[in-house]
Amino acid sequence: MKRLITLAILTIILAASCTISYKFNGASIDYSKVKSITIAEFPNNAALVYPPLTTKFNDELNNIYASQTRLNIVSAGGDLDISGAITGYTLVPLSVGANALAAENRLTLTVKVHFINNITGEETDNSYSANRTFPSTSTLNDVQDALIDEMIEEIIDQIFNGTVANW
Repeated sequence: MKRLITLAILTIILAASCTISYKFNGASIDYSKVKSITIAEFPNNAALVYPPLTTKFNDELNNIYASQTRLNIVSAGGDLDISGAITGYTLVPLSVGANALAAENRLTLTVKVHFINNITGEETDNSYSANRTFPSTSTLNDVQDALIDEMIEEIIDQIFNGTVANW
């Protein structure tokens, strides 16, 4: 009987001392050291400019860090620092149809990102891009907003994973 009670107590103590931690957003941040992030406005330096692109991109970039981390977004001097620019927004024909006109078009968005972890001294430069193909029966004006939303989401996920996720 004594063994059974001792075994039960040891099992309870062992179970209580073990913890399992899951992070479903993929963020791998040591919040005891990293408390803030500075996210600079990304200007649109692409040759082809679509005015709503800059605002949509910057808003969504800030939103992902605000919603998926506990970091304070500060205007300067953050423990993490993200800056960059939209460097490409291109539309190219992909395939030629029977009438010698484009049958499909590809819209590509490219963003250059400079990341600094002021705690560890890590500094990286990366380019991220996403593209979407659409039929020539649709005009760019018809599909542009939906395609931009999809491409921005993809690129921001890439930036988030490249800066604070440990994949």
